[in-house]
Amino acid sequence: MEERKLVTSGSPLEPKIGFSRAVRVGSFIAIAGTAPIGEDGRSAHHGDVYAQTKLCLDIVRRALEDCGASMDQVIRTRIMLTDIERWRDAARAHGEVFAAVRPACTFVQVSRFIDPEWLVEIEADCVTCGKAADDH
Repeated sequence: MEERKLVTSGSPLEPKIGFSRAVRVGSFIAIAGTAPIGEDGRSAHHGDVYAQTKLCLDIVRRALEDCGASMDQVIRTRIMLTDIERWRDAARAHGEVFAAVRPACTFVQVSRFIDPEWLVEIEADCVTCGKAADDH
């Protein structure tokens, strides 16, 4: 069986809920729903879908790097929004990051998130061309 690597963001919710920011098994990496939470642990960029999306994508990037991967290995993203009418703001941020990668991407509207200040949350899946460097 392939080794399972868990990556944490340091969120105090991870052990309480029982989840990891990312999980890597072999060449597959799954990134959990990623919310716009700043370094101070609070919701960031109130009311700004574009800025929240950029922050979520940066958190995804850091989790991938912790797994030995990069954004150019992402094969799927899921963009969840509380107001689908604002999808273009999220799409602009997504396009700036993934224009050359072009992963499969889905935009969906949800009724709300755990924190009502979050306007967007992002999940990502990644496949690498082999095991992480620390797995050799």
